[in-house]
Amino acid sequence: MRSDFAGAAETYDSAAVLAREVGARMAVRLDLVKIAPQRVADIGCATGDGIRELQRRYAKALPLALDYALPMLRALRSRTPRLQRFTGRGPRLLNADVRALPLAANSLGLVWSNLMLHWLDDPLPALRELHRVLEVGGLLCFATLGPDTLKELREAGARVGAGGPCLPGMALRAPATVRRFLDMHDLGDMLIAAGFGDPVMDMEMITLSYPTPRAFLADQRHLGVRDALLGRLGWRDWRRLLGAWSQDAERRLPATFEIVYGHAWKPEPRQLADGRAVVKFHSR
Repeated sequence: MRSDFAGAAETYDSAAVLAREVGARMAVRLDLVKIAPQRVADIGCATGDGIRELQRRYAKALPLALDYALPMLRALRSRTPRLQRFTGRGPRLLNADVRALPLAANSLGLVWSNLMLHWLDDPLPALRELHRVLEVGGLLCFATLGPDTLKELREAGARVGAGGPCLPGMALRAPATVRRFLDMHDLGDMLIAAGFGDPVMDMEMITLSYPTPRAFLADQRHLGVRDALLGRLGWRDWRRLLGAWSQDAERRLPATFEIVYGHAWKPEPRQLADGRAVVKFHSR
């Protein structure tokens, strides 16, 4: 997926309807959180909708925008207002992998990540790294795709016998379609394993509709995620599967995306790096 996503920088915005909608809903959830971070980061920033939202909300904070796809960062820079660039108030751009962030420990007050973590075969190392760079009391706010994403295509595939689930990390020994994503309970367990305290998870369904299968496939290609999302099938299998995709009442093709939202805080450490427990005494 890495090369496909990097190559989609010029077309990404034209197809990023779901990412923009999810980002707007993430922003509404931030209305309920009273924080004043000094440094904020959008991890997996793509062309920058998230970091611009964080800049608007936390104007005094230092904004960091990180993505492994360098062309996405170049696109973000081209969308940064000239005045911000000249005055040094634009986002700092970092080309890096979320599993090895070039940031000091305890350096961020807020981490935002919109529809990125689900592309990792195992999100736990990334969550541990995000925990490392957050300061005590810092907040992680993210959204990922859940297991009922594109259930219509799974059902169509089952009807015609075209492929099974594409599990993260599974070798493609047989035709497979529609990547399988983790549910919110598994993600909540991973957050706790990574060191976060009292994660809050919720989910909702968002359904887009398309006039033709070709329009759907074009969107995924423009986003740079088609192969990562849909796996690999021969064209005959794809033709049978897409032909079995049930239309809605308006004769359009529904595509449902399960969106999992997570909020988690970094608590005070319970033990030191050498394993000694942290015990605090409070005056009475």
